[in-house]
Amino acid sequence: MTTTPIEQAAMWLSEQQETPQQVIHLLREKFGITAAQAAQACTLAAQYRQNRRVFG
Repeated sequence: MTTTPIEQAAMWLSEQQETPQQVIHLLREKFGITAAQAAQACTLAAQYRQNRRVFG
């Protein structure tokens, strides 16, 4: 199964101890995604973190 750049960015972000400064810009640079896609990645990362807390 392949993951999209948005999913890759979300996984990376969800693993960070704290949200990096200028996260949208950072995700755009690091993963080659648009600002809208970076925002989606942020939302998805929050869901990943929540799922980890709930399901371990």
